[in-house]
Amino acid sequence: MEQIKWYKNPDMIVALSALLIGLVTAFTSIYSAYVDREYARASVWPRLEIFRSFSGDTFSYGVTNSGTGPALIQYAKINHGTKPIRAWSEIESFRNIRQSHISTRTLSPQKTITPVSYKGEDVQKLVKDDDSIGIELCYCSIYKECWVIDRSNRPSEVDACFISDEQAFLQ
Repeated sequence: MEQIKWYKNPDMIVALSALLIGLVTAFTSIYSAYVDREYARASVWPRLEIFRSFSGDTFSYGVTNSGTGPALIQYAKINHGTKPIRAWSEIESFRNIRQSHISTRTLSPQKTITPVSYKGEDVQKLVKDDDSIGIELCYCSIYKECWVIDRSNRPSEVDACFISDEQAFLQ
C-alpha cells in the first residue's frame, strides 16, 4: 500500500484549514479593536479656539471648544510682548477688566467661556494693547492626547502639557 503524503492527508487538510480560519479571525478581531479604539478617540476629540471680540464699549477674549469631546485645559500662558505675565493686572490697560480662571478647568464640547471681559470707555486702549498680547493654552483629551494652541488657532500636538512656574498664568 502506498503512503499518502502528509499534506494530502484529509485530517491534515482539515487541521490546516482550521488553523488558517483561526488566524484570519484573530487578525480581523485585532484590526476591529484598533478601529474601535480610533473611533472612540475621534468621538471625544477636543478642539479649542481662542478669539477676541470688541464692539463699541465692550471687549473680551473667549475660548470655545468646537470639538466632540471635553478639553481638559492644563495651563494658560500669557505674554505681553516677549515677557510672560502671571496676572492681567500686570498690563495697565487691563487692570479694570472682569476675569475668570481658565487654567486647570474642563471645557465641554460646543461650550464657550469668556475669561476676560470689559465694558467701559477704555476699549480702544485694550485693543491697542491686544496687538502685543500672546495667548497660549495647553489642553488634553480624556485619552491623554495633548495639544498647544495659540491665537493662530492651529493646534500642535505635544507629548504632555508642561510649563514652568515662572511662565504659568495664574489669573
